[in-house]
Amino acid sequence: MIAQTTVTVHDPTLRDGQHAVRHQLDAGQIHTSAAAVDAAGVPVVEVGHGNGLGASSLQVGRSRLSDDEMLATAREALTHSRLATLMLPGWATTADLRNAVRHGVDVVRVAAHCTEASVTERHLGVIRELGAEAQGVLLMSHMANPGELTEQCALMVGYGAQAACIFDSAGHHLPGDLTARITAITAAVDVPVALHGHNNLGMAVANSVAAGEAGAHTIDACARGFGAGAGNTQLEVLVAVLERYGYRTGIDLRRLADAADLAERTLMPSPPTIDSTSLVSGLTGVFSGFKRPVLAAAESQGVHPWDLFAELGQRRVIAGQEDLIPDAARNLAAQGGGR
Repeated sequence: MIAQTTVTVHDPTLRDGQHAVRHQLDAGQIHTSAAAVDAAGVPVVEVGHGNGLGASSLQVGRSRLSDDEMLATAREALTHSRLATLMLPGWATTADLRNAVRHGVDVVRVAAHCTEASVTERHLGVIRELGAEAQGVLLMSHMANPGELTEQCALMVGYGAQAACIFDSAGHHLPGDLTARITAITAAVDVPVALHGHNNLGMAVANSVAAGEAGAHTIDACARGFGAGAGNTQLEVLVAVLERYGYRTGIDLRRLADAADLAERTLMPSPPTIDSTSLVSGLTGVFSGFKRPVLAAAESQGVHPWDLFAELGQRRVIAGQEDLIPDAARNLAAQGGGR
């Protein structure tokens, strides 16, 4: 029994997909893709560096375009869709937020680790003051139980968040996990609840449907699942499945399929697949974006990538702690954890 009849689809292809191409999308790619999903009626299009505003750096990768160029290009292409972006405290500043809103951003998501909602307070307040919609995001949501997530979401709503979003950053959840979490959160907060899924275990669409049935108002999805590792929930498949379930999205599915074909041709070397590394990332609950550094560290130290992922999972390593990967690999090698 579905809890609602309408779902808002939020498309972060041009932000989260950047991880798969080292943040190198150019203006032509952004404009063409944004215009295509706008024509298909996608309600919200998220654009930016993969790690959000202000994140272009040597540490996580320099983007081809500045935040200004990406946002201005997308804003020009979007005649109906709302323009969104993401920020992580520590990368972006309030100056970045003000600049984003000047470029016509309608929605700003402020992201924090699932137990650290308190770091979003200042930025959510600034976004509200600027007149944009402020949304709070909890990353790595499998690392907190439903009660803990509910408490953190309530904090963000208290800070001014107009929506609460949980990310399955490692693609670790199964449908029952999302049912429990979304049910608890929607019962406790009076703002829309959203899910952003990753596909490491091949469950992203099923998890998204479970979230919708549990009361999620918004579901994230990317064209062809464009994103790091195994990628994200596949946009065109999600919309088709939601329609089969009787949800209304307001999206023209035929035009959306054309937009996804265009995205595959123009944005990505190849669509994401669930390879063995992505699979173990999901099983161990380790951030999907760690694929490249884990493979490099495992090769350097002569250890098996699966063992290194298991070690990182036990350490509960999160995004931003990439410097711990070589250390974990060295420890495994010292303990005789070679291939």
